[in-house]
Amino acid sequence: MNNINQLLAQAQKLQANVSKVQNEIKDKEVVGTAGSGAVEIILTVNGKMKSIVIKEEIIDPNDKEMLEDLIITAFNDAKTKADTIYEEEMKKATGGLHLPGLF
Repeated sequence: MNNINQLLAQAQKLQANVSKVQNEIKDKEVVGTAGSGAVEIILTVNGKMKSIVIKEEIIDPNDKEMLEDLIITAFNDAKTKADTIYEEEMKKATGGLHLPGLF
């Protein structure tokens, strides 16, 4: 019975650590870019887009597909960076344990 209580206490501590880290990093911002900085997207670690900047010189009304591709590339760059930060911080919070559904 004592082992179960210890296990429950460890699980509660782990859960508290994870919640604390999630709260600390949720608003941390990452920058994704494309086209050598022609498109820049700022995204929070929890996936909320904060801003998008498009340099005027790349706006070509006759090539909207290129601009769409640059936006997608910049977003994906930011999302990859955000996911990496989240995974690294969760590994620290869990002591390296991989918990399914957490990261």
